[in-house]
Amino acid sequence: MTSERKRLVDKKAVITGASRGIGAAVARAFAAEGADVALAYAPNPEMEKLAKDLATELTATGVKAVAISGDLASADDPGAIIRTAREALGPISTIVSNAAANWRSPFDQYSVADWDLINNVNVRSTWLMAKEAKADLIETQGSIITVSSILAHNGNNTNALYVTSKMAIIGLTRALARELGPDGVRANCVAPGAIRTEWEIEFDPDPEAVKEAVYARQALQTRGFAKDLAGTFVFLASDQSSFITGQTITVDGGWMMK
Repeated sequence: MTSERKRLVDKKAVITGASRGIGAAVARAFAAEGADVALAYAPNPEMEKLAKDLATELTATGVKAVAISGDLASADDPGAIIRTAREALGPISTIVSNAAANWRSPFDQYSVADWDLINNVNVRSTWLMAKEAKADLIETQGSIITVSSILAHNGNNTNALYVTSKMAIIGLTRALARELGPDGVRANCVAPGAIRTEWEIEFDPDPEAVKEAVYARQALQTRGFAKDLAGTFVFLASDQSSFITGQTITVDGGWMMK
């Protein structure tokens, strides 16, 4: 009897926001499918410990895993993350641009500095990583996976800058898909719904109150967790999605449908 070949063997993936939540779940799923992973994390002690612990955990499974610090709001660090990952793993075949900045405020109380920070982290960093990794992605016939949100389509009170950035990332994904398609590189986007991650807990700590609000809008009467998204990322990174590009896949338990 032969076992089924893992779907991401020989893939080298850079995952931002990999310390926890969706990024960590994607990293675990990629490693389980045979990918080597670079775990990019925000430069603070909490995220560093989480990322390094995760790298140790994944390395123990037999793949290569490295933790890389980087400030995605800066102009220099996104490219540096790719270069460091390349040195550690080899040519990069997959970028998962997952990290995001967000805080809630009435739209007229955000500052220009707020606008710049949120859009630099959520949009510009993806562009900068794609620029640095372009030759690698062409060589490996790789893919870019970005992360938007159902809020890009629905809007959200006191969240204008995040919503704007998440619609912008859909546009950037389509532009990259169009421009890199002739070179065999794909770009797709995942738009999560209400996912119970550490981030949601920080905004809404009462799980029962949030559950009631979510179920009123969501067709499936169950909460989504980071692990429920991971399979979509594996699919988009694998050869099973070789004829899919420029798409936004909504993973929301039927929120948008309802």
